[in-house]
Amino acid sequence: MTEPNWHSLAAEMGAVLRAGRHVLTTVESCTGGGVAAAVTAVAGSSEWFDRGFVTYSNDAKCEMVGVSTDTILRFGAVSEQTALAMATGGLRHSNATISIALTGIAGPAGGSHDKPVGTVCFAWVLRAGPSRCQTCYFHGDRTAIRGESIRHALVGVRDLASRGCESFDRN
Repeated sequence: MTEPNWHSLAAEMGAVLRAGRHVLTTVESCTGGGVAAAVTAVAGSSEWFDRGFVTYSNDAKCEMVGVSTDTILRFGAVSEQTALAMATGGLRHSNATISIALTGIAGPAGGSHDKPVGTVCFAWVLRAGPSRCQTCYFHGDRTAIRGESIRHALVGVRDLASRGCESFDRN
């Protein structure tokens, strides 16, 4: 997906956030701030975006958003449990009402039999509502995996903000 497509998707997501009076925070590992960059490329995003955390290392996940070392040791840095802890911590350390967190293996190295390159775990959390976790397996090179991860994160935020708590929780 090219950046202009991210821009359109981020603008659409922003309109939905604004309409619902939501404010977003991002907590990113494998995308290195790519979601926040896509969001802040939209003029006026300061109305619906609070801040972004780039928690690339395990230490950053623990220090910046309060992921417990135990969670990382038990489930791995690339796990739905860690993504959920990242998203929850992002809300705790921001003024946002919605958080997206993602952690994964963009490659070309770092994969394993259980978690191959392209494995990305997502968590979306609504401060006053549900949370959702999902693991995706993207294909391609590092750029493609990161791009699909950014797109998927933006779509998930848009869907959570537009469809409401009940319909989002049933996915």
